Amino acid sequence: QVQLVESGGGLVQAGGSLRLSCASSGSIFSINAMAWYRQAPGKQRELVATITSGGITTYADSVKGRFTISRDNAKNMVYLQMNNLTPEDTALYYCNVRIGVSFGHFPYWGQGTQVTVSS
Repeated sequence: QVQLVESGGGLVQAGGSLRLSCASSGSIFSINAMAWYRQAPGKQRELVATITSGGITTYADSVKGRFTISRDNAKNMVYLQMNNLTPEDTALYYCNVRIGVSFGHFPYWGQGTQVTVSS
């Protein structure tokens, strides 16, 4: 069984910063790509940032230059440093991790952590 737990969300004023964390645990053989998604009320879930097992990163245009995704392979962690936040960043943020288990590789989701940015 695999679990992903996000933390670090909260309420922040525009221009502020938050750092999200996502911890993977359980019967993990390997961890491949890791990503952060977000979903604002009334909108579809969107991809925010990804990082490969080799450390190559990609970002949505809306967060480039403000957000940084990183990972700690030894701890099975993925992080999202969010700077210069705007009210448009308000959403429920989810981590998504592709994990190798005994019977194959599958994407797993965390439960989400709320980020609210006030103007």
